[in-house]
Amino acid sequence: MKKLLILCFVLGLFQTAYAQEEMVKEGPIISFSEKLYDFGVITQGDVVEYTFKFENTGTAPLKIVSARGSCGCTVPKYSKEAIAAGEKGEVFVRFNSAGKSGMQNKTVTLVTNSTDKTKKQVVLTLRGRVNIETER
Repeated sequence: MKKLLILCFVLGLFQTAYAQEEMVKEGPIISFSEKLYDFGVITQGDVVEYTFKFENTGTAPLKIVSARGSCGCTVPKYSKEAIAAGEKGEVFVRFNSAGKSGMQNKTVTLVTNSTDKTKKQVVLTLRGRVNIETER
Protein backbone atom coordinates (compact mmCIF):
# COMPACT_ATOMS: atom_id res chain seq x y z
CA MET A 1 0.00 0.00 0.00
CA LYS A 2 2.83 2.36 0.91
CA LYS A 3 4.57 1.70 -2.43
CA LEU A 4 1.33 2.44 -4.30
CA LEU A 5 0.98 5.80 -2.54
CA ILE A 6 4.59 6.74 -3.33
CA LEU A 7 4.09 5.74 -6.99
CA CYS A 8 0.94 7.87 -7.23
CA PHE A 9 2.75 10.83 -5.65
CA VAL A 10 5.70 10.56 -8.06
CA LEU A 11 3.38 10.29 -11.08
CA GLY A 12 1.50 13.35 -9.84
CA LEU A 13 4.75 15.33 -9.67
CA PHE A 14 5.66 14.37 -13.24
CA GLN A 15 2.19 15.34 -14.47
CA THR A 16 2.46 18.75 -12.76
CA ALA A 17 5.92 19.40 -14.20
CA TYR A 18 4.75 18.44 -17.70
CA ALA A 19 1.68 20.68 -17.43
CA GLN A 20 3.83 23.65 -16.37
CA GLU A 21 6.22 23.04 -19.29
CA GLU A 22 3.27 23.02 -21.69
CA MET A 23 1.96 26.29 -20.23
CA VAL A 24 5.25 28.05 -21.00
CA LYS A 25 4.67 27.42 -24.72
CA GLU A 26 1.56 29.63 -24.58
CA GLY A 27 1.74 33.42 -24.64
CA PRO A 28 4.58 35.71 -25.77
CA ILE A 29 8.20 34.47 -25.66
CA ILE A 30 11.21 36.60 -26.65
CA SER A 31 14.12 34.79 -28.34
CA PHE A 32 17.38 36.52 -29.28
CA SER A 33 19.82 35.21 -31.88
CA GLU A 34 22.59 36.74 -29.73
CA LYS A 35 22.68 38.68 -26.46
CA LEU A 36 26.37 39.68 -26.51
CA TYR A 37 28.14 42.03 -28.91
CA ASP A 38 31.93 42.32 -28.67
CA PHE A 39 32.91 45.63 -30.25
CA GLY A 40 36.63 44.87 -30.04
CA VAL A 41 39.05 47.76 -29.45
CA ILE A 42 38.02 51.38 -29.92
CA THR A 43 39.49 54.78 -29.07
CA GLN A 44 38.11 56.83 -26.18
CA GLY A 45 35.34 59.08 -27.48
CA ASP A 46 34.19 56.66 -30.20
CA VAL A 47 30.51 55.75 -30.30
CA VAL A 48 29.46 52.12 -30.79
CA GLU A 49 26.04 51.31 -32.19
CA TYR A 50 24.59 47.83 -32.48
CA THR A 51 21.18 46.34 -33.21
CA PHE A 52 20.16 43.18 -31.35
CA LYS A 53 17.54 41.15 -33.25
CA PHE A 54 14.86 39.01 -31.63
CA GLU A 55 11.78 36.99 -32.53
CA ASN A 56 8.52 36.41 -30.72
CA THR A 57 8.50 32.59 -30.66
CA GLY A 58 5.36 32.51 -28.54
CA THR A 59 1.67 32.47 -29.40
CA ALA A 60 0.60 35.97 -28.30
CA PRO A 61 1.81 39.57 -28.89
CA LEU A 62 5.13 40.39 -27.19
CA LYS A 63 5.68 43.75 -25.52
CA ILE A 64 8.93 45.21 -24.23
CA VAL A 65 7.76 46.92 -21.06
CA SER A 66 11.07 48.70 -20.36
CA ALA A 67 14.72 48.85 -21.37
CA ARG A 68 17.37 50.26 -19.03
CA GLY A 69 21.08 50.85 -19.71
CA SER A 70 23.64 50.08 -17.01
CA CYS A 71 24.80 53.71 -17.14
CA GLY A 72 24.06 56.96 -18.96
CA CYS A 73 26.64 56.08 -21.63
CA THR A 74 24.56 53.10 -22.82
CA VAL A 75 21.22 54.06 -24.37
CA PRO A 76 18.68 51.55 -25.76
CA LYS A 77 15.90 52.26 -28.27
CA TYR A 78 13.15 49.77 -29.01
CA SER A 79 9.71 49.59 -30.55
CA LYS A 80 6.92 50.46 -28.15
CA GLU A 81 4.51 48.50 -30.36
CA ALA A 82 3.66 44.87 -29.60
CA ILE A 83 5.41 42.26 -31.76
CA ALA A 84 2.98 39.65 -33.10
CA ALA A 85 3.64 35.92 -32.65
CA GLY A 86 6.21 34.77 -35.21
CA GLU A 87 7.33 38.33 -36.02
CA LYS A 88 10.76 39.88 -35.48
CA GLY A 89 11.90 43.02 -33.70
CA GLU A 90 15.03 44.95 -32.82
CA VAL A 91 16.67 46.68 -29.88
CA PHE A 92 19.13 49.39 -30.93
CA VAL A 93 21.90 50.17 -28.40
CA ARG A 94 24.30 53.13 -28.46
CA PHE A 95 27.42 53.23 -26.26
CA ASN A 96 29.38 56.48 -25.93
CA SER A 97 32.94 55.79 -24.77
CA ALA A 98 33.74 59.40 -23.80
CA GLY A 99 35.53 59.35 -20.44
CA LYS A 100 35.86 55.54 -20.45
CA SER A 101 39.04 53.47 -20.64
CA GLY A 102 40.03 49.82 -20.36
CA MET A 103 37.70 46.85 -20.58
CA GLN A 104 34.05 47.80 -20.74
CA ASN A 105 31.07 45.54 -20.11
CA LYS A 106 27.86 47.56 -20.57
CA THR A 107 24.40 46.04 -20.29
CA VAL A 108 20.84 46.79 -21.24
CA THR A 109 18.14 45.10 -19.18
CA LEU A 110 14.82 44.46 -20.93
CA VAL A 111 11.61 43.65 -19.11
CA THR A 112 9.00 41.93 -21.28
CA ASN A 113 5.56 40.39 -20.93
CA SER A 114 7.01 36.94 -21.77
CA THR A 115 5.28 34.01 -20.12
CA ASP A 116 8.60 32.14 -19.95
CA LYS A 117 9.99 33.24 -16.57
CA THR A 118 13.57 32.80 -17.79
CA LYS A 119 12.92 35.31 -20.59
CA LYS A 120 10.74 37.84 -18.77
CA GLN A 121 13.89 39.83 -17.99
CA VAL A 122 16.67 39.73 -20.62
CA VAL A 123 20.17 41.22 -20.34
CA LEU A 124 21.94 42.35 -23.53
CA THR A 125 25.68 43.08 -23.33
CA LEU A 126 28.17 45.27 -25.20
CA ARG A 127 31.76 44.37 -24.44
CA GLY A 128 35.16 45.62 -25.58
CA ARG A 129 38.24 47.66 -24.79
CA VAL A 130 38.49 51.46 -24.87
CA ASN A 131 42.01 52.77 -25.47
CA ILE A 132 43.09 56.31 -24.63
CA GLU A 133 44.63 57.96 -27.66
CA THR A 134 48.06 59.29 -26.78
CA GLU A 135 49.42 62.49 -28.31
CA ARG A 136 52.32 62.11 -30.69
